[in-house]
Amino acid sequence: MKGITDEPQYSVSLLDGGTALSDVINNHIEEQTLSEKSAFFVADLGAIMRQHVRWRTHMPQIRPYYAVRCNSSPAVIEVLAALGSGFTCSNKSELELVQSHGIPSEDIIYSGVCKQVSHIKYTAKNGIDLLVCDNEAELRKISRCHPNAKLLLQVSTEARNPDDEMGMTFGCSLKDCRRLLESAKELGVQVVGVRSHISSTCDDDQVYSHAISDARCVFDMGEEVGFSMNILDIGGGFSGSEIQLEMINCAVMSMVDLYFPSSTGVSIIAEPGSFFVSTAFTLAVNIISKAVMARDCQDQKQSELSPNEEPEFQYYMNEGVYGSFSSKLSETVIATPSVHKNASLDLPVFSSSLWGPSGDDLDQVVDHCLLPELHTGDWLLFPQAGAYTLGQPLFPPTDSTPPPVHYVISSRDWVEMQDAGVTNETTMKYFSWIPYFLGSCQTEAALSVPA
Repeated sequence: MKGITDEPQYSVSLLDGGTALSDVINNHIEEQTLSEKSAFFVADLGAIMRQHVRWRTHMPQIRPYYAVRCNSSPAVIEVLAALGSGFTCSNKSELELVQSHGIPSEDIIYSGVCKQVSHIKYTAKNGIDLLVCDNEAELRKISRCHPNAKLLLQVSTEARNPDDEMGMTFGCSLKDCRRLLESAKELGVQVVGVRSHISSTCDDDQVYSHAISDARCVFDMGEEVGFSMNILDIGGGFSGSEIQLEMINCAVMSMVDLYFPSSTGVSIIAEPGSFFVSTAFTLAVNIISKAVMARDCQDQKQSELSPNEEPEFQYYMNEGVYGSFSSKLSETVIATPSVHKNASLDLPVFSSSLWGPSGDDLDQVVDHCLLPELHTGDWLLFPQAGAYTLGQPLFPPTDSTPPPVHYVISSRDWVEMQDAGVTNETTMKYFSWIPYFLGSCQTEAALSVPA
């Protein structure tokens, strides 16, 4: 495998038709056999493109605005920008990151609900006018610091799923919308649309239908107050499942045709995050320690385990909830990983739990799974690891750094990107790595992982 260097940020490797993602992972694991065995990601940029194709196929009337907080890798930003996505940023750092890649200010939404004054001033200075607002205190800050802002009024969404309360946490209620619209009018701040917050755990398509009917009520209120609103943001909540996408599209478009027909001139947008990046990233972690105990007596020591008792294993990995698995702290379920070794299918499996390296009681990544017996130095692979995994280590502080990301794209995906016009003169400006990439491709048709 040969990298095409983007100095100083990252490199992308082109894989020939006979090289699979598993070959790339194997190669990086073999490189670490005699070294520190550090965790790492492998990211398939072609998977992001394929998810974008799925979006355009099933949601052609809805423009995606990628939620940067989900995964702020520069390669992700560049690919999605070239594919025509807008971007939703929750803080100044994300705004600066997106703008550093040449994204036009009109394609950026500042979605932070509780905004610092300095961040609002940054958007005003840099021509980022689309801001989200859901209360009067934020409205008054915006009117002072960015009087030319164009607001999306965030409306709370009823959570039909009893286990999903996130939709009720954010946004103003319908009964408060008129007062907020009237205050905006008095302050001279323009309101141009409505944004719904929908949790990524939502699996009820009727929540989207309900959000659109609520949005129609707010549009009517806005018209009465004197605003001409033209943006409907249906928010996030897209898991990446094609079935879910079809279900949501069916529910959403029937309501859009009813309440926001094309004759109204209203633009429909959404904020997918995990949808684009989750399946593109695989995380490889190493087992650094393990403990064994009786399954029915977890306080027994290993030396006290009798031959007739079934063992239960606790495995400690070099990544935990204070690093790449921080989403576990918000009660996200981490899927059971696969074992990276040629394990026989008839090997016995044991009740196991997976822990991070801190020794903290909260640092439990997977509370229960079935795995063959593992040993220190073995590797586990977590697929679908692209969402909320690449941030800086959390408290308690550690001396570790985020795992490196090894970006790849297959020669087939690369050709399809070219055929789709993703690498034309207009979009080329978004790719920091393509000039190096093209320079190498002129001399080598494909680059592959060595045997």
